Amino acid sequence: MHLIYEPETRTVLENVRWETFVELADQRRGSVPRMTYDEGVLELMSLRRQHEKICRLIGRMVETFTEVHAIKIQTVASTTFKRKDLKKAFEADESYYSQHAEQIRVKDEVDLFIDPPPDLLIEVEVTSSAIGKLNLFAAMGVTEVWRDNAKRLQIYRLEESHYAPIETSVAVPGLTARMIDSIVERRFSLGETALIREFRSSLAG
Repeated sequence: MHLIYEPETRTVLENVRWETFVELADQRRGSVPRMTYDEGVLELMSLRRQHEKICRLIGRMVETFTEVHAIKIQTVASTTFKRKDLKKAFEADESYYSQHAEQIRVKDEVDLFIDPPPDLLIEVEVTSSAIGKLNLFAAMGVTEVWRDNAKRLQIYRLEESHYAPIETSVAVPGLTARMIDSIVERRFSLGETALIREFRSSLAG
């Protein structure tokens, strides 16, 4: 029997000044609630267990896969990425640098005025956002986005100014949406450690 959780709670505020958003973001403890800002529209999202469980499981799969295949990555988790000039900002569920991992590894902070955006964002969206996030991510130059709706994962790759769906990640070469789905869909049947051990074993085969 599957347990049912409240997936997430969203609050949307309009006509929010950039300075107000920055002040609110800085005053939080950690990254709760999760914030997305787009030209005066501020969305606050409070996460529930289902959301956190899925995004952390996917994150562990990324980290396991890159370890087994010796792919360099640098995690930046739910760092607040912002561009004052664009009046846009986001906090992903999980985010990574792969192609630019060495460039970011030596930095304590990432500044998108001089640094590239993450090579990979992972977003769990059990409910729909009020902000068109793919448009926001594209405007900020994020090259790959994974979106999971608790039923399936879709991988998107930026082509010019729009995202196109792909089956196999470029940011994490060899990792496919099908591989992710096969583990995530069994999250109610096995514990996280058992699932990751199974996933690791499958990579060695």
